[in-house]
Amino acid sequence: MDKDTGKAFDYRLFKRLLRHVRPYLITFYGVAIAAILLSGFAVLTPILVGEVVDNAITNKDGQKLLTLTLAMVGVLLGEVLSQLYFNYYANWLGESVIKDIRIKLFNHLMGFKMKYYDNSSIGLLVTRAVTDMQRIGEIFSEGFFVIVSDLLKMLVVAIVMIVANWKLSLIVFAVLPIILYATRLFQKAMKVAFIEVRAQVSNLNSFVQERITGMKIVQLFTREEIEKEKFREINEKHQNAWLRTVWYNSIFFPVAEIVSSITVGLIVWYGGLQNVANISQEEYGTIFMFILLSSMLFRPLRQIADKFNTLQMGMVAANRVFKILDTDSNIQDAGTIEKASVKGDIEFQNVRFGYLENEEVLHGISFKVKAGETIAIVGATGAGKSTIINLLNRFYEINSGAILIDGVNIKDYKLTSLRSKIAVVLQDVFLFADTIANNISLKNDDITIADMEEAAKQIGVHEFISSLPGGYTYNIKERGTMLSSGQRQLIAFLRAYVSNPSILVLDEATSSVDTYSEQLIQLATEKITEGRTSIIIAHRLATIKKADKILVMQDGLIVETGTHKELLKQKGYYQNLYEAQFLAEEVA
Repeated sequence: MDKDTGKAFDYRLFKRLLRHVRPYLITFYGVAIAAILLSGFAVLTPILVGEVVDNAITNKDGQKLLTLTLAMVGVLLGEVLSQLYFNYYANWLGESVIKDIRIKLFNHLMGFKMKYYDNSSIGLLVTRAVTDMQRIGEIFSEGFFVIVSDLLKMLVVAIVMIVANWKLSLIVFAVLPIILYATRLFQKAMKVAFIEVRAQVSNLNSFVQERITGMKIVQLFTREEIEKEKFREINEKHQNAWLRTVWYNSIFFPVAEIVSSITVGLIVWYGGLQNVANISQEEYGTIFMFILLSSMLFRPLRQIADKFNTLQMGMVAANRVFKILDTDSNIQDAGTIEKASVKGDIEFQNVRFGYLENEEVLHGISFKVKAGETIAIVGATGAGKSTIINLLNRFYEINSGAILIDGVNIKDYKLTSLRSKIAVVLQDVFLFADTIANNISLKNDDITIADMEEAAKQIGVHEFISSLPGGYTYNIKERGTMLSSGQRQLIAFLRAYVSNPSILVLDEATSSVDTYSEQLIQLATEKITEGRTSIIIAHRLATIKKADKILVMQDGLIVETGTHKELLKQKGYYQNLYEAQFLAEEVA
């Protein structure tokens, strides 16, 4: 669809939008009727003005003047009420449609694979879900219905003109093609301009979102001046895109105004000339009516061009949103097995996987974990340790091989059932801008404050939480910035523990925490791994020593397997890793 940058209106896209109007058909038809009434009331006023001039003022008929004035008041009242209904319910319809589409979009995004988010800009997705959605709403509130109403108005005006005086009508219609042609050119130019505007808005949102999120890095590496310059360039492109639309408006609207004024001048000249030359006695009321009607004929054209801008911006936004909705990046949830609990036996069978095509990260790894066992995975950065966590939860689909839990392929489990049995504590802890209680329970009504407090006492973090202002109701702000890295990790441990998983996966990172937090994390690790299958990406020697089995990974392969003592006796890769990373810790 993007290729049709000069297409003024995409019918297929609009037809798809109209499907979302079906739940609100009564309101839709009500707004359409109001649009028809508005066009009728609009032409009645000039007709009544003409009648006042010809039959009341000219004839000095006071009674008729009063009657026609009251009729004009009635028409005005009807127009006001119709306009009120039209404005409110056209906007209500637009907001209702975008509410439904936004929910559909969010639900669709919730099911995407992690690979989609790896390759997508968060700022761009936020733009699609917020700004672009509002533009779609404006299709109904300020675009489509207003255009339909104005077109009806123009049609009724043209009919009244022809019936009233076909000669004066010809003058008006002779000028009409000029403004129609100008409007068409304007629409095409604005479609291209608004596609560029939406692209630049997305770039700007994405840039600002990323820099605000990574402000610490920007300041740590004194990148402020460089980022300011980048922002200036992006902002300038954004400005230029908008100025292009302003330029087109600056050309079109004065031209439309001049053409309208010339038309009025021609009506006055021709009508007056006919009377002065006594060629034809044009009634003064008719001339007054035509002046008002010609203005009503050309004004909607200018408004249609303006509202067409709104319609086109909405169509561009709809195209972008529907592209996301049409994206098939969901994990295939074709499983049928749903168990209340699992024992926790895990088996990887010759699993191959790569984040990018033709670039394998895991080269056919195989291992077994018995229910209740704790295994530690060690290896250099990039060896493939974290990938195992991602695959176990089906965040990504493996290229080949199989992953089994209790002897059942994880693809055969319902996705929600599978993930409910596995709890993960990642190295990079994510917390929501909410209370500690809500971050622990994730608003699961089955987990009470009492449950959280009991679990916190068991793993030794209740005292720390209670010391915070408000305790469990303490709001930790966005991404948990009010807490230290160690405290955030303790909250993540507690979140995993209260979910009572059958399988626990820990990325046990304690390198950036203080000694006290590290001790609490070690205590929490021992407690939550007790009696359940645990896979730990080990960063500390204490964890490695206590593991039932250690998997040593190098370049996407498991190169050694055994206990700490067994691996040291082999004098292989693990011993080198031990001497490089863990020996100093043991000596200390």
